[in-house]
Amino acid sequence: MGRRADLLLVTALTIASASPAQAADRQNIRIAPGRLGEATIALGRQTGVSIGMSDQSLAGIATAGVEGKLSVDAALRRLLKGTSATAHRIDTTTWRIVRAKIAPRLIAAGPAPIQAAPAPDQPPAEIIVTASKRDTPLLRYAGMVEALDSGVFTSGEAANGTATLLARVASLSSTHAGNGRNKLFIRAIADSGVAGPTQATTGQYLGEMRLNYAAPDPDLKLYDIGRVEVLEGPQGTLYGAGSLGGIIRMMPNAPNLGEYSGQASAGVSATQHGDPGGDLSATLNIPIVAEKLALRVVGYGVQEGGYIDDVNRDKDDVNRVRTWGGRAALRFAPDENWTIDLNGVYQHIDGDDAQYAAHSVGRLQRASAVAQPYQSDYLLGNLRIERQWDSLRFVSSTGYVRNELAESYDATQPGGAPALFRQTNHVDIFSTENRLVRDLDNGLGWILGVSYLQSTSRLNRSLTSYGTAPAPEVIPGVPMYGMGMPAAATGVRNSIKEATLFGEASFEPIRGLIATFGGRLTNSRLSGEALDPIAALSFADVARAEAQADRSETVFLPSASLLTDAIPDVTLYAKFQQGFRPGGLAVDDQRIRRFQNDRISTFELGFRKGMPGRDRFAISANAAYTDWRDIQADVTDRIGLPTTANIGDGRIYTVEGRIVVRPLPALTLDGSFIYNDSRLSQPAQFLRALSYDGRSLSLPNVANLGGRLAFDYRTPLANELDFHLSGSARYVGKSRLGVGPILGQTQGDYVDTSLTASLTRGPVQYSLSLTNLLDSNGNRFSLGTPFDLHTDYYTPLRPRTVRIGIDFAF
Repeated sequence: MGRRADLLLVTALTIASASPAQAADRQNIRIAPGRLGEATIALGRQTGVSIGMSDQSLAGIATAGVEGKLSVDAALRRLLKGTSATAHRIDTTTWRIVRAKIAPRLIAAGPAPIQAAPAPDQPPAEIIVTASKRDTPLLRYAGMVEALDSGVFTSGEAANGTATLLARVASLSSTHAGNGRNKLFIRAIADSGVAGPTQATTGQYLGEMRLNYAAPDPDLKLYDIGRVEVLEGPQGTLYGAGSLGGIIRMMPNAPNLGEYSGQASAGVSATQHGDPGGDLSATLNIPIVAEKLALRVVGYGVQEGGYIDDVNRDKDDVNRVRTWGGRAALRFAPDENWTIDLNGVYQHIDGDDAQYAAHSVGRLQRASAVAQPYQSDYLLGNLRIERQWDSLRFVSSTGYVRNELAESYDATQPGGAPALFRQTNHVDIFSTENRLVRDLDNGLGWILGVSYLQSTSRLNRSLTSYGTAPAPEVIPGVPMYGMGMPAAATGVRNSIKEATLFGEASFEPIRGLIATFGGRLTNSRLSGEALDPIAALSFADVARAEAQADRSETVFLPSASLLTDAIPDVTLYAKFQQGFRPGGLAVDDQRIRRFQNDRISTFELGFRKGMPGRDRFAISANAAYTDWRDIQADVTDRIGLPTTANIGDGRIYTVEGRIVVRPLPALTLDGSFIYNDSRLSQPAQFLRALSYDGRSLSLPNVANLGGRLAFDYRTPLANELDFHLSGSARYVGKSRLGVGPILGQTQGDYVDTSLTASLTRGPVQYSLSLTNLLDSNGNRFSLGTPFDLHTDYYTPLRPRTVRIGIDFAF
């Protein structure tokens, strides 16, 4: 079987063990369509020559298949025909592939490289699941995965960040609290809608680096992102704690070692019932030392116009959001075997006010006593080192993340003075992972690695009254000074240190059957303490809770799967996987309490026929059963403050599927759905009174049904113009905000729509996009302020919005 491994970020150097052949010798050569990196490895193995490339970005170029009795020279010419690469012979047994000198063109420097429709002789490359950490071909990956290449994102969609992923992946959902403060859920693994100190259920990664831990989605913009993969979970064996629902992995475009290039984009938008907005971005790729050292930088700024009116303060469009930031990547490739990447990210989000409204006040309106602004600062640094030996490679990734999210909520009580509750979550993450990977033929191989993670989350809280005199307490024990003087409320600090050994191996006991077994052994050292405890708290109770939180836990997470592709072009698989989250401390009614770790186990069966983008018809489906023990959930205490508790045991049934049809070469139709049946089957003691007549409670924030329909049409026009039209409609079913009657408000049950058209000529692209075509007022999230759980708050869809954009590349 041919080797199928994605070498977009590594050097494709092949030294065959067979005796080398002369360049003019004609040999039987058979290479399947795929990527250039994989094709050169296969060619080297079949002929015994060495083929290297110093510009690793060439390895991802799509290549046609080659078959026949050919010389190495002829085979290489066929492989490289129509590509941006050419082959130079070093000696009789060594070849080097370099980038050909070509005229300026649009490059993959931004979110939407401007591309013509694929030429007939350039078949789409094999889809490789790089998030598997073993570069597994899609047809040999046991599980549901959504792979989005950069070509599907326009610059307008890149400016929307995570919202774009939500519109494209039916199994992905969010709380919609605001940019940089949302909780993301994959499949139906959702704990709650409020933001407390618990760890996220979805792991997010930028390349090899973890983006979040005990914090919401940082909502990085998708500029210059080459690929996004969404793997449904749990993914405990390879990714450890916090990947209960799955992972989202974004892979930026790597610096190009051989070509100066860049791209810029600009757009203006108008929102019905709201303010205008706009976005700017620029990407620049600079080779510093040809074929060895290159720098790639991207910067952007986005303003989203507000559309919520506050009638109490007589202000319109209060929820304006501004985001700016950038990334820089430095790549050093001293030779064909080593790749060293240094990456940095910074992003700032500034929201003027919350984005919720109240049905009782009016559409897109509410009545608040104070503004509720929020801010997010996100900083990341990462060093990645890779060493390649034919089918063996070593990868080391080490980095640091600092994420600070400051939120505020209207705490005004009926008849009382205006009051504001502030909460700041400061998260620091240091992580390192070192792994050795053996990539064998067609998805076989093994991985062995060690990792260490240290994360600290500090949650500080305060309460401020803007009255002219002290006011009655809103939170027991927290004074209300008045005159805008803040008083500290009790916060918490949770710290965790994780040391891990993990491994996974795939082998083929009989032809057509692949067995995969893996495991992850993690030792977690936990600690927690109260921050600014109020005087009313018992010192003994605080000390007891902190002592309970200071502990060590050892967890083993096994995984196993069976997959067969014995039926031509059909994959059948069965999979078992586990995940967990460690415990910690939380504040509950001004008491400090410990919550324990939770654990999830998922059994799933699925099949896949055909490959999207390659075959005219592709279909995949999956059915899963999930057992979730000691569920950690961010809930509200009797005061209304977010806190964390173990709410009991639950179970989830999930059925999902996707069909991609290409009736015409220029037209692709895409449909997907997901159905969830989730229950809190064994509620914790404090929730049992809510379960009556044997009826189990639904898990929060899990839509019972979701689906998406989309089309994509690309065709060349006269005068060297290329036309692209795409559209989609996504349905989000009903769900509940939380567990029980206090948080029992319904949400969801709406359709979101979009339409995008673009014209491309040479290096310039003009685009027009429309979102929420029907101007729907659907409810995305039912929580306004946790200090008022009775008003009919809702978070509407952004009203109908039109954007006009231009992209230019060089």
